[in-house]
Amino acid sequence: MEVAIPKRLAEELEKRGTDVESVLVDLLVKALDLDPQAAAEAHLELAAKYLEEGKKLVDKDPVQASEKLYKAAEETVKALAMHYRFTDILKRVEGRGRWTVTELEKAVEGAAAKLGDWLRRAWDTSNYLHIWGFHEAKLDAESVKARLSDVEKLVAEARKTVG
Repeated sequence: MEVAIPKRLAEELEKRGTDVESVLVDLLVKALDLDPQAAAEAHLELAAKYLEEGKKLVDKDPVQASEKLYKAAEETVKALAMHYRFTDILKRVEGRGRWTVTELEKAVEGAAAKLGDWLRRAWDTSNYLHIWGFHEAKLDAESVKARLSDVEKLVAEARKTVG
């Protein structure tokens, strides 16, 4: 299914550095009053999409690949926060209307306490891709490929955990 977003809204989302798909998932989860498990599954589905897109872009456009891989990790962390019902984090997100690095980091800490420190390292790798691969555009295809397995493991293990 494709959904058209009015240009004015798309521009505002871009100006705020907000991902359209992620915002739509959050809004639909809330509007449909989905349970945390369904919300987690929706975010994981989006994470898998970003992961596949990132893998396809590595050789063609490592900058965009870096961002897609980071987005895969970000959506995975959101899914884990919902799955584990980190209510304090989720309430702050709901109150603010969006996720910040602070909430993502707290969700990573909580999930790593349950799943192991490898998760924190995978998040750090993803954040490295976000900053140095996307924002600074300093990573080439080989550098992105060297970090891909961490993101793949993060998504795969979350899928096993969330179900």
